Amino acid sequence: MRPGVVLLLSVALLCQSNNAVAQRKVSKTGSHPSRPRVSMSPAARALVEEATGIVCTQAKLDPKGSLAIDDMQARPSLPVQSQEAREGAERAQRLLPLAKNLVISSIRQLIIEYGLQDSKAVDYRVRRATARVQAVRRVRPDMDARDNASVFLSRPHTITFGTLFLAGLRSDEGMISVLSHELMHIADGDGDELRVLVSAVAAKASGLTGLDIHGQRGEELACDLVGAMAVRAFVADSPGYESIARRLARSIQHNCVELDEGDEEHLSPRNTIRALLALNPVLVRELIYDREERPATRPVKPIQ
Repeated sequence: MRPGVVLLLSVALLCQSNNAVAQRKVSKTGSHPSRPRVSMSPAARALVEEATGIVCTQAKLDPKGSLAIDDMQARPSLPVQSQEAREGAERAQRLLPLAKNLVISSIRQLIIEYGLQDSKAVDYRVRRATARVQAVRRVRPDMDARDNASVFLSRPHTITFGTLFLAGLRSDEGMISVLSHELMHIADGDGDELRVLVSAVAAKASGLTGLDIHGQRGEELACDLVGAMAVRAFVADSPGYESIARRLARSIQHNCVELDEGDEEHLSPRNTIRALLALNPVLVRELIYDREERPATRPVKPIQ
């Protein structure tokens, strides 16, 4: 072999070796230690199932309990001017300012709980999300929306409520839960600005339950979680003679369906209850152990 060819081969082999080393370095420096996978013990799973049973039992016993989604779906459409729809719309509009404050507090609480509070980028996105929530002004009843509530991000100042949903959410707690769910969608915005928080919630819920929670399912679950947190803060700050467990149950009992089906964007309703309770063991304990009818205590107020 000629000397020039040997030299060229040597250079080529050296470059190839250097590239391999460089690739290994990039891979090493770009990797991060994975977080320990969260899971639930059999005892914790049993408590979640017990709390789920309490929620759905309360739905049948509570005069102010929310109707299940499949019950609403089976009913004929309800005109906007019907008494039940008007009363529901008035309740939703009255509670909207309170729900906005509770959602903002809940988002900030979750940012701390998931260890995201030291990120300037996250702080900026939370401030933008807060501004969007504060800008919401109106609840619009819609007969065609039936048992749904929704937001159109092209019209971010309005939450649209189906009249069946307005009538089926028969308590302040139930209404705050759904208002807060929709406000969380608005907070996230069309740019998914709270994606890092949503992903963290979804990942934890997946680990705890073994359910497939990602993408839109993760966002829907995060919205439900904010709704449940908002209701818990509301109950803490408004003592009454109903049991805490009954009032808290109202935040998720519209998921107590007989026909339990999900889709690509949503967990099934009953799996939604299980995932929410898995994420919130304090709520589980309150549902199980705080069922006596007595004046509610006043825990610490939510973060303002």
